[in-house]
Amino acid sequence: MGTIKENYEMMFTSYPDLVDINQLKEMLGIGITLAYRLVRNKTIQALKVGRQYKIPKRNVIAYLTNQNEI
Repeated sequence: MGTIKENYEMMFTSYPDLVDINQLKEMLGIGITLAYRLVRNKTIQALKVGRQYKIPKRNVIAYLTNQNEI
């Protein structure tokens, strides 16, 4: 795989730069419980804004490509 920047330009182009938990589960094809677990365990870095998680799309791509230098 390429760099995060190269992957960012190719992957998940229909999603916004910040996604929520529901979009994360759609992107990864997983259930809501696992999506929350990945975020709460900091496996995928996210921001908590109020009661909601906001996940930078680049962090999802880094997780998928095993490039954790975010």
